Amino acid sequence: MTTLTKADLAHLFEALRKGLVPERGLEAFAIGIDKQRGEMRRQLDLASSGEGTVKFLRGGYGCGKTFMARLSLLDAQAMGFATSFVVVSDNDLRFQRFDDVYRKVMTELATNLCPRGALGDILDRWIGQVEEALVAAGQSEDAPDFDDRVRRRLDEDLAAATGGQAPADFVRVIQTIFDLKQAGDTANAGALISWLSGSGNVAASAKKAAGIKGDIESRNALDYLRGVLEIVKAAGYRGLAIVIDEAETILRMRRDSRHKSLNGIRQIADVAGSYPGLLWVFTGTPEFFDSRQGVAGLAPLHDRIRFLKQGRFASLRQAQLELTPFSADRLRSVATRLRELFPASDPMRLEARISDAFIDRLVAEVTAGFKGDVGIVPRQFMREFVTQMDLVDEQADYAPARDYGFSATPLGSEEAQVLYGAPSPPIERSELDADDDLVPAEDVW
Repeated sequence: MTTLTKADLAHLFEALRKGLVPERGLEAFAIGIDKQRGEMRRQLDLASSGEGTVKFLRGGYGCGKTFMARLSLLDAQAMGFATSFVVVSDNDLRFQRFDDVYRKVMTELATNLCPRGALGDILDRWIGQVEEALVAAGQSEDAPDFDDRVRRRLDEDLAAATGGQAPADFVRVIQTIFDLKQAGDTANAGALISWLSGSGNVAASAKKAAGIKGDIESRNALDYLRGVLEIVKAAGYRGLAIVIDEAETILRMRRDSRHKSLNGIRQIADVAGSYPGLLWVFTGTPEFFDSRQGVAGLAPLHDRIRFLKQGRFASLRQAQLELTPFSADRLRSVATRLRELFPASDPMRLEARISDAFIDRLVAEVTAGFKGDVGIVPRQFMREFVTQMDLVDEQADYAPARDYGFSATPLGSEEAQVLYGAPSPPIERSELDADDDLVPAEDVW
């Protein structure tokens, strides 16, 4: 069994109490998904070997898309990758603008040493490795021209790694960050790291120090991402893995935004191979992939990532990786594992009162409460199960076999849609015409 720290366990169960997917500790109860996890590791192996690749996780509500995506990033960090987890949102991520996507990727950039906003740490690691390489080659750190040699090596390495494709402003900002750090001006160096991370709120004085104007724009954000990718690898990481979660949110956008967002995904898929060491992972529902308002309406993308299935068989290695709903047996297995992990004050009392028989009863009652559809209840079930363990741990006289009675909590819109066939949130039809189902093939960001 995976060994977790007390902090990891606290985070894990606190997330489950709120119906959320934990960011850490997932591997401890990742049950019944060995083949799918193996395919994601194969994708990471491809990226590690110098390939650029993209994978789409396909599944309905409750199939564990977010769980698999986060688990894949944990596996990526364990393999030595930097990672980023981004959720498509109507509020703070307009996917039709790649400068927005780039900013979110950089904000959520993480490593096994830095959980968020890791670009500055990665830059320091790269600079440190260049300095160590020069010292190992016989250069003295005390030599008056040592900083100049480091600066030249940084420029040479970056130009060689990007094939000279890094934007001129990107190179100037890297040079200036190094100079400012050497001069002890950490404030302006930090401001330029924020600018390089896509921030639009950087003081003009910091920009002037680097000889730049304005902000990173949508049209060149992919070029900046290429530069960041090469710095990540130069710093000693195997590559970069980026998750774009809940891509189906794009279906609820206005027509022009939806078209541009889908074309943005097409552009990423088209150029993925030219970003060695980068793995993109998108998660989405079958409706997102198969409807004419989604991927199926954009022929160049749909033809490339079309989901193929022979009866009940689908290859794991195709562009879309299908995630299937939970079964009752899988729910039982997950519950048993969580009982083993739970940090109870009296483990013997917990196991006696949260017995296998009670777990079977809970699976039956929760699924019965949702018309027997096990596939839509994992989060409801986990929350209910953790609550029962909490009660046993907190209340010495609480006996679930005697006191428990399940009452279904109100369903979210997605759960209701699956269970009762309720309509999806409407696409803005007021501005659509008869040809809206099809996305213009040449529309771009």
